[in-house]
Amino acid sequence: MTAIPFRNAVAVGREAEYIAQVIASSQFGNDGIFAARCGRLLEERLGARRVLLTSSCTAALEIAALLADLGPGDEVIMPSFTFVATASAVVRTGATPVFVDIRPDTLNLDERLVERAINERTRALLPVHHAGVACDLTSLGEIAAKYQLTIIEDAAQGVAARYRGQALGTIGALGCFSFHETKSIHCGIGGALCVNRPEWVERAEMILDRGTDRAQFARGEVRYYSWTDIGSTFAPSEITCAFLFAQLEQLDEITARRRAQAECYAALLAPLAERGEIELPRTPAECDGNGQTFCLLLPTAADRDGLIAFLRTREIQAVFHYVPLHHSPMGRRFGVVGTPLPVTESVSARAVRLPLFHDLSAAQQEQVVDAVFGYAQRLRRRRAA
Repeated sequence: MTAIPFRNAVAVGREAEYIAQVIASSQFGNDGIFAARCGRLLEERLGARRVLLTSSCTAALEIAALLADLGPGDEVIMPSFTFVATASAVVRTGATPVFVDIRPDTLNLDERLVERAINERTRALLPVHHAGVACDLTSLGEIAAKYQLTIIEDAAQGVAARYRGQALGTIGALGCFSFHETKSIHCGIGGALCVNRPEWVERAEMILDRGTDRAQFARGEVRYYSWTDIGSTFAPSEITCAFLFAQLEQLDEITARRRAQAECYAALLAPLAERGEIELPRTPAECDGNGQTFCLLLPTAADRDGLIAFLRTREIQAVFHYVPLHHSPMGRRFGVVGTPLPVTESVSARAVRLPLFHDLSAAQQEQVVDAVFGYAQRLRRRRAA
């Protein structure tokens, strides 16, 4: 038996070679050759209008909130079942996160409930594509058009995933990606912003680069560059981009491997799901997932905690998912509950994420699955006693 971590971020190609090129060039700042290469590659592969590299997905979300002109008095609809950055980017503008419940199948924002939370202060929808499976962007798009709302896609987990054939992050007005070490494509910490409205590209460049028009100056569009907008140092370093470019070169291979691993888990664990002892993730027919995470649901919170503890005795690291934002101190302080949240409450107490990473072997997956079956057998015996 070997210890199995929850994640194991690895180099997959020419990362060291590209970083050496940056060192040899003595050009370590932002907006270098590798940043440009990453942006072009993502634009080509995703079919995006413009992709800007950022220091994190949090930075991309913060730029998106500024581009959408969010401010005090505005409200943004989002799930509570998400990472803190989704809401914190909105709060930093003075706007209010409004939490709406999720669907029990995909664990994504429930499009059927969104209109109940809309009022005259609503400015944007911020759907989160959980585990790389798309939200119902058709329905959300219709709602956004009806009420003249901006859609900002939190596609932190959605690189290389698609909805009705279109890449996540390119469907709303703005899309935000993460390249954190927990993601299938990573550079330690990094992100990207898809700007899908041409009229927003120039301002996005300014916000990205400390609020200056330096990008326009570099292209010869202005004679001098100056402070022209709100902004910050949102761009990543050239070393970060060099590592990321090597990962992006392997985008298809990495994604195919992650999908195969997720499908393997689903197939091996299917007997437990058929007996109702666990619930497995579901991907609607119109969605092409990317195998970003594998999350299963136990019947109760006690069962979930018991499984995590049981796996730990087998030297397998599994983790629970998000604590709902509406339960957090800052969520209670700055957020609003827009609809009842029974699915969010239930799922967050029962979810377990199993190990899933690039070099996870078939033997390791079988070891994890055997342990899950062993725990299920223990539960059956306990309940039969």
